[in-house]
Amino acid sequence: MNATIDTSAEPANGHRRKILTVIALAFIAIGLLWGLYWFMVLSKREDTDDAYVNGNKVVISAQIAGTVIAVLADDTQLVKAGQVLARLDPIDAETALTRAGSALAQTVRQVRQQKSTADQYDAGVAARRLELARVEADLARRKPLLADQAIAGEELRHAQESVDLARAALSQAIEQAHAAHALVDGAKVADNPSVLVAKAAYRDAWIAAQRNSVVAPVTGYVAERSVQLGQHISAGQALMTVIPLNALWVDANFKEVQLRHLRIGQPAEVRSDLYGGTFVFHGRVKGMSAGTGAAFSLLPAQNASGNWIKVVQRVPVRVEIDEKDLAANPLRVGLSTTVTVDTTRRDGPVLAADTEDQFTGDTQVYTRDIEKANAEADAIVHHNLGIEP
Repeated sequence: MNATIDTSAEPANGHRRKILTVIALAFIAIGLLWGLYWFMVLSKREDTDDAYVNGNKVVISAQIAGTVIAVLADDTQLVKAGQVLARLDPIDAETALTRAGSALAQTVRQVRQQKSTADQYDAGVAARRLELARVEADLARRKPLLADQAIAGEELRHAQESVDLARAALSQAIEQAHAAHALVDGAKVADNPSVLVAKAAYRDAWIAAQRNSVVAPVTGYVAERSVQLGQHISAGQALMTVIPLNALWVDANFKEVQLRHLRIGQPAEVRSDLYGGTFVFHGRVKGMSAGTGAAFSLLPAQNASGNWIKVVQRVPVRVEIDEKDLAANPLRVGLSTTVTVDTTRRDGPVLAADTEDQFTGDTQVYTRDIEKANAEADAIVHHNLGIEP
């Protein structure tokens, strides 16, 4: 009896094998494309979503103590550099300024008196010289008369004593004149050290009077206002914070294994959750922190323990954001972001080497018009000298 062979299974197996081959080739092609994409693109990028917007938080404080009589700014308000934010009671400062002006005037008059006293002592020296010359001449006339016994010896002794007294009086007058001139010689009244000290005290009082107005050192938005009307504040006490939102940056906390190819100056893209990733902020790597976040924490981790577990550390990397992008889409301090750094170019420095590029800003609002204070002090000096300024 002959057995029958089923040949229909061979075409089915061959078709299945072709399908599996095509699928395998497709997966291989996808893997190759993914590997090529990783090699060409992803391997040259480092990204993290542990990144937050940061900025300068300028704490506003008074330079002198006083009682608040006006609060001229509130939270969320935009203030300009030099704008008055609060005023203190000026009575004490104005009284101190008046007292300093009176002390300056009195000092000028005292120096004038000292100059006159020195001149009086000079006149006294001249008088003592004349007196000494007179008694010396009288003694010289009496000496020959004693030889002729025309006068008694006692009279000659009295004449000699008069000469000695006149010489002592002259020496005393000369020393008194030197002492008087030591206070006034070498400088005019306006340049006398006592007058200069009084002028400096007047300038200090004038500046203190100007500091009753608390001004904003930079342009920005007010936050954390705590000052209230009638509150007595001390010098240096925090009153509010001004945050300039036109100069923000992002602190991106990269894992330590991601830092190998990061370099200063590399371009970066920042996406904020505020805009849902629809707007891309452009920036560049500004610098890297000198330590991990754990190293600068209030209670650093003590890893020298028996139950130690390795934890991947993160290092803050500062990313500078383009000012035009900030102007078009404002950010706020503390917002969450995602940062992607293009590490294609790896020839930049790892650590900042040029200290000249680390300038963070300046303000001129605390530079008072010292020339005005000097002019007012000079007017007081001239008035008490009898000179019209």
